[in-house]
Amino acid sequence: MEDIYKMFLKSIMISGFVFIMMIVIEYINVQSKGLWQRHLTQKKWKQYIIAGLLGALPGCLGAFTIVALFSHKLISFGAVITTMIATSGDEAFVMFAMFPKQATILTILLLIIGITAGYITDKLYKPKGIFKDISDNSLTLHDEKECKCFQKEHFWSNLTHPSLYRISVAIVIISLMSGLATGLLSEKAELWIKVTLMLSFSFVLFIVITVPDHFLKNHIWEHIVKIHLPRIFLWVFGILLIMHFLNLYINVEDWMSNNMFVVLIIAVLIGIIPESGPHLIFVTLFAAGTIPFSILLANSISQDGHGMLPMLAESKKSFFLIKIINIIYAFIVGGMGLIFNI
Repeated sequence: MEDIYKMFLKSIMISGFVFIMMIVIEYINVQSKGLWQRHLTQKKWKQYIIAGLLGALPGCLGAFTIVALFSHKLISFGAVITTMIATSGDEAFVMFAMFPKQATILTILLLIIGITAGYITDKLYKPKGIFKDISDNSLTLHDEKECKCFQKEHFWSNLTHPSLYRISVAIVIISLMSGLATGLLSEKAELWIKVTLMLSFSFVLFIVITVPDHFLKNHIWEHIVKIHLPRIFLWVFGILLIMHFLNLYINVEDWMSNNMFVVLIIAVLIGIIPESGPHLIFVTLFAAGTIPFSILLANSISQDGHGMLPMLAESKKSFFLIKIINIIYAFIVGGMGLIFNI
């Protein structure tokens, strides 16, 4: 029972980190007001770099944006490949919470591989007819006046007359800060990790205090709290429980160490699923030292969280073409990684 309680606390800490990082990304996305989009549609090399950087952002906002731009014929097919290889969806938040150093290396590698793969794809493959079944509408930016995130004239009114959404989110963040400060949620974490988390929590608390109610309701509560957070927590806690009970009856590590190429095939093919969640299995296995870095890298190349769901709605042909190409790249990189014991 004690082990389950510890896994529960660990799941809260991981989900809490995911929560604050999602708020920061959402905040930056709204504040930027699409400034990067004006550069994205210029030279081809800019497309690959910006598409890769957008994909490397934790979460699926970058992937959603690239799909929107592609559906309006503003970027190349290869640029979409770049983004979908570079992105890890919501799993990126979890990886930065569980193993920040390796997650940073993974993100850089995915960015480099994504840019390279996007360039090669555009050079070698020219898909025809993929724009026939997607929209021709012009792309509009999210530029509502009420989404101006920092309004200093409303600072004191936010503090003295906070809305229910502001109070609720602030309580969650302060509770996480308390758990971090007392060691309840970070008992074995290194000092630099605790300091970094505390600074991050403090910045997000500042965001919650200063943003308008529209941002709190539409961007944080309706999007992050109601949609992403419950699923992240349930998947993390569920996988930790499954691995705990599996290890009681089966030596999972021994089986995997003797069947790494089978594990590679499974890890890559699961990338077909356009959803965050199933891929957390490989994140957890890597964190436990059960699978090598190359398996996690291959899974991250083939999967894109739920960033490809809008593409499935826009063009099924494009969806499957992108998935097949990314799976090929994942097998190549993952196979080489296993051969060289990475």
